[in-house]
Amino acid sequence: MTSPLSSSAPRPAATDPAPALRRRSLTQRLLANWSVRLGGGVLAILIAMAIAAPWLGTIDPTAMDPGSGNLLPGTQAEFITLAGDSFDHFFLMGSDSLGRDIWSRALFGARVSITVGISVALVALVFGMTVGMAAGYFRRLDTVVMRIMDGVMAIPGILFAISLVALFGGTLPTVIAAIAIPEIPRVGRLVRSVVLTIREEPYVEAAIALDTPTWKILLRHIMPNAVAPLIIQGTYVCASAILIEAILSFLGVGLPADMATWGNIMAEGRSQFNQYPHNVLFPGIFLVLTVLSVNILGDGLRDTLDPKFNKRGG
Repeated sequence: MTSPLSSSAPRPAATDPAPALRRRSLTQRLLANWSVRLGGGVLAILIAMAIAAPWLGTIDPTAMDPGSGNLLPGTQAEFITLAGDSFDHFFLMGSDSLGRDIWSRALFGARVSITVGISVALVALVFGMTVGMAAGYFRRLDTVVMRIMDGVMAIPGILFAISLVALFGGTLPTVIAAIAIPEIPRVGRLVRSVVLTIREEPYVEAAIALDTPTWKILLRHIMPNAVAPLIIQGTYVCASAILIEAILSFLGVGLPADMATWGNIMAEGRSQFNQYPHNVLFPGIFLVLTVLSVNILGDGLRDTLDPKFNKRGG
């Protein structure tokens, strides 16, 4: 005989965590990712320090006092400007051979590096998205546009940047353009691959059949699907741009030598690295922390926004 309990007792429904995960907002999913919290937190601190640099015990990053040259970190000394003014200053990270405060130059240099990184990422994403969408959606433009992009990618990025800076001078807009142009084809190829996939979806074909204007299809159906890969790619472009700017300045072919950038600070201190390693060490730490935090943030965004990673549980 069949037990009454076994026949009448309802079986508990299997709990599926997927709907609950889908109901979570994007902000909650981002904050739940430790890479986003760690990378974004460190990057936010660095940006806040760069913005608040004038109020963090700094002085003019270009001010020189040869009498205070090559001071060790943690030295309290009298700083005499070229105009004859003097004041006591605490050299938290020491000074370079010209008596310039490394702490002040590193913080103000963060402004330049972060500005370059964000600007290059925005320029590359905007132009790359435009090129990629045009090449992926309009079949007649695909071959011509992508061959041009392949030609740009064949030129080493660092050599292209050096050539452009040599032609137009080491100004901030020139450096941004010199670093951004080689990144445009990479972003364009990414967007093109996304567009080629989405273009064959039934809802896009239905929109075309209904004679929907092309600009509406691109803006409403295709662009939203390309936003997540673009954001992820933008973080890597930003990190790469910060490194390339530091390389150009270190080689003396980037921004002017008197401008406070991490590459310029390290270039100034490399000749005396054995005796005074702090001239290279501290700006190098700022550079590493910034690039590392941007890359970690990019990994977290990829794990959260990429559907493939979401299906695997991040």
